[in-house]
Amino acid sequence: MPDASPQPTGSYRWTICALLFFATTVNYVDRAVLGVLEPELRTAIGWTGTQYGSINAAFNVAYAIGSLGAGWMMDTLGVRLGFAISLIVWSLSAASHAFARNVTQFALARIALGIGESGNFPASIKTVADWFPKKERAFATGIFNAGSNMGAILAPAIVPALALYWGWQSAFVATGIAGIIWVFFWWPIYRHPENHPRVSPAELAYIRSDPQEKIEKLRWRDLFPFRQTWAFSIAKLLTDPVWWFYLFWFSPFMKDNFNVDIKSIGLPMVTVYAMATVGSIFGGWLSSKLLERGWSTNAARKTTMLICAISVTPVALAPRVDHLWIAVALVGLAAAAHQAFSANLYTLASDIFPRKAIGSVVGIGTFAGAMCSAVLQIIIGTLKDSTGGYNAIFIFAGSAYLLALLIFHLMVPRLEPVDV
Repeated sequence: MPDASPQPTGSYRWTICALLFFATTVNYVDRAVLGVLEPELRTAIGWTGTQYGSINAAFNVAYAIGSLGAGWMMDTLGVRLGFAISLIVWSLSAASHAFARNVTQFALARIALGIGESGNFPASIKTVADWFPKKERAFATGIFNAGSNMGAILAPAIVPALALYWGWQSAFVATGIAGIIWVFFWWPIYRHPENHPRVSPAELAYIRSDPQEKIEKLRWRDLFPFRQTWAFSIAKLLTDPVWWFYLFWFSPFMKDNFNVDIKSIGLPMVTVYAMATVGSIFGGWLSSKLLERGWSTNAARKTTMLICAISVTPVALAPRVDHLWIAVALVGLAAAAHQAFSANLYTLASDIFPRKAIGSVVGIGTFAGAMCSAVLQIIIGTLKDSTGGYNAIFIFAGSAYLLALLIFHLMVPRLEPVDV
């Protein structure tokens, strides 16, 4: 019999996806600026590795706590208002770094930034679930998640020039302004698909082509009894800290191991995150393609994640190689695999939970990942000051994804929608 399911029609949902991509780009530019400037600020402010780790930990704790509230806010207020509030808060916080003059002031600015930025992923994942059928969600997630790589590319491409010509303060101000500009596009453009004048009836039918969900009011605490919530959170707890490590410590690692300064850090960082961009989109495309070929959701998502987890393992050798570009290639491959893994992990939340709960579930998982990241940031700074090396953290980075996937599979052997 011919396939009676709705076929792809209309394209306005991809305009919404583009807005998510640009928001995530701004998000990562804002959080990456400090890592790019660390060698410069190490001299200007005079912090130690332990103090720098503590500044990053302050951001992670604020991001973790904010994620719990952000998920609830997106589910309660809706993403149109909730996302706008998030962008305004983090943009003003990013600009406030320009006025910091010591470790405490930088930590306070990072706390405010973490609270604001925590809204990005709960809002984006919820928006994808609202605007895309399940067969397209991994690909759409991979596209908007590629904004994190684009942000990490733009930061080393732009920030050194701003710092060298107008001082390091200008980099924070410029990135803060970018977020405010985004809000002026988001507010007039975004509406729920059912209420959007640019969405045709045919495209809306395609967006809603999955079996209708039984949507009820959910309490945040109602999600904790489900093993799926814990499985998602544990996977985030193990893998998110690795990404934060690359974001905050790649520039110091290059400085310490290969004497790469602010004038020459741009190309290595751009290379790493350009590779990560390809990985993010590829990971979403691969699992979506496997679904099109008749694979089950369980097999398509987990097979893609297994490929990614194996691809990460060589990064353990990065601090042991002698050539700069071999280290860059190893970190770049790991960053690409992380983003592909992450795109599918986020999509698992929308595969399992109803749209009403996605923002909260992602917020809970992000809380777990950010809290573990806070602890790891302090450990990294302490190890850096005591041993001068990065061997232990790269070993952890190389093994975390296989462990995360194993635990997730043992806890959730089959991907089935939860009955909430």
